Amino acid sequence: MRPKSLLERLRGDGEAAAAHKPAEPQRLPRPAEAQQETKTVIPQKHEYTFKQEQQEREAPLEASAFAGRRSHGSKDDVVQEMKLAVHRRIVDEMTPEEQAVLVRGEEAREQIKNIISVYSSREIAEGNYNLTRGERIQLVDDISNELLGLGPLEPLLQNETITEIMVNGPHQIFIEQKGKLKLTSVRFYDNAHLMSIIERILTPLGRRVDESSPLVDARLADGSRVNIIIPPLSLVGPAVTIRKFSKNALSINDLVKFGTLSADMGQFLDACVKARLNILVSGGTGSGKTTTLNVLSSFIPETDRIVTIEDAAELRLQQQHVVTLESRPANLEGNGAITIRDLVKNALRMRPDRIIVGEVRAGEALDMLQAMNTGHDGSLTTAHANTPRDVLSRLETMVLMAGMELPVRAVRTQVSSAIDLILQQSRIRDGSRKITYITEVQGMEGDTVILQDLFRYVQDYIDENGKSVGHYESTGLRPTFMDKFDMNGISLPPNFFTSGRGGM
Repeated sequence: MRPKSLLERLRGDGEAAAAHKPAEPQRLPRPAEAQQETKTVIPQKHEYTFKQEQQEREAPLEASAFAGRRSHGSKDDVVQEMKLAVHRRIVDEMTPEEQAVLVRGEEAREQIKNIISVYSSREIAEGNYNLTRGERIQLVDDISNELLGLGPLEPLLQNETITEIMVNGPHQIFIEQKGKLKLTSVRFYDNAHLMSIIERILTPLGRRVDESSPLVDARLADGSRVNIIIPPLSLVGPAVTIRKFSKNALSINDLVKFGTLSADMGQFLDACVKARLNILVSGGTGSGKTTTLNVLSSFIPETDRIVTIEDAAELRLQQQHVVTLESRPANLEGNGAITIRDLVKNALRMRPDRIIVGEVRAGEALDMLQAMNTGHDGSLTTAHANTPRDVLSRLETMVLMAGMELPVRAVRTQVSSAIDLILQQSRIRDGSRKITYITEVQGMEGDTVILQDLFRYVQDYIDENGKSVGHYESTGLRPTFMDKFDMNGISLPPNFFTSGRGGM
C-alpha cells in the first residue's frame, strides 16, 4: 500500500471538506465585489459535517481554539467556513514552487505554515472576517496539523504531561494526565473525519482497518502504541487508544523519584539483571510494565547481543547491539501472519545473549520458557496478572495454549526452573504506579511452586487528597540465587536483606 503524498491528501481532504459546508453563519458583510464571486463546485467524496449541539459539556483541557471542536455558535461556524475556504484556495491557487514545498511534508513545516498564513490572510481580507491575532495564529496551526499531523490529536500528542489519549468516537476524547482520566474539549467533526486520521496513521505502516478487519495494533512515528477498533465492533464509532511514551528514556533514578520503587529495590534489580536472572514483570493494563521493562533492560551490559520481540515495537534499548523484531498480521487474503511465537523460535537461531519479549499472551510462553531453560539466562518478559501467584497460573494456561499435551507437573517444573524473579506492578487508586512485590521463584515442593517475597509495598493510609501513603520494606529473607551473584562478580552489602530495610 503506497502512502498518499501530502498533495494527494490535501486535494482529497479539501474536496471532502467542501462537500458539506456548514450553513451560512452570521458574520460581517463581504464587500460587494466579493459577494458577486461565483463559488467553485467541488465534487463530493466523503461526508464531512460540522454538527451543532445545543449545549457542550464543560471540559478541563482546551487543546486548541478551533481544532475539531463541535460548533455551538456562529463564531465557530465562521471559523469552520474559513478553514474550508483556505483549504480550497491552497488546492486551487498554489504555485509550482509552493507545491514543491508541500511535497517535503513535515521537514518543511515552518515554510508550509508560512504558505498557509498567506492564503489565510487573503481569505480574511476578502471575506472581512473578524478574527483576533491569536485566532489567526491558531487557525494556521490547525490547518497545518490537518495537513501534516493527526489533526485535532496533534496538540495532545505534543503535550508531554499527557501519557494516554483515548478517542471514544468523534465527539468524546479522554486523556490520562498524572494518572487521572480527564475529558477534553477536543472533537472531530464526524466519523469520516476521524477515519481519515486513522488512515493517515496506518497507511505508512502498510496496515489497514475496515469492516472485514475492524481492529488493528500500530505505532506512531515516535514509537507511541496505537490500538484502533471500528464499527461494527465498536458501537460508539471508531475508537482509538494511544499509549504515549516519554521522549527521554526513564532511568531507575526516575522510578525512585516517582515512588515506583525504593532505592534499595533499584539496587537489587540492577544486580539481578547483571547476574543474568530471568525476570518476569507482571501487572494489569496500564500498570507500567513496559516502562519497568525498559529500565531493567538498561542494566544489560553493552557486550551482550539482545533480541527484542514485540507486537508493536515499544522498547527503547540504549545498547548498541540490539536486534528488534516485530510480529505481522495477516494480509487481505488471510495469509502471511508472523506471530510472537514464530519470532521467539527464530530468535533462538540468532545467537542471542538475552531475549526480551514485550509480552507473552499465548503459546509463545512455552518457547520463551524453553529459551530461558536452554542457556539464554538473563531474559526478560511481561505478562498480565494481579499477583505473583496468579501469573504462574496464567503461564501454565498459556503453555497449554501451545497445543502440547503436557502434564501440569511438567509445565510447573518448566516454569519454576525458568523464572527466577517476579516483579508485580500495580496501578494504585491515586493513579501512581508501584512495584508492590519482588518475589523469588524458589522451585517445586511436591506439585506446588514455592514463592518467597523479598520486597513489598505496604500502604499505610489514603490521605485527604486521595493519595496513597505507604512505604517499601524488605521481608528479611535472603534469596536462594545468591550463588549466581557470586558467579558473576556481583555483591551487595552484608545487611542488605535486613527485615524492614528498603524504605523510600
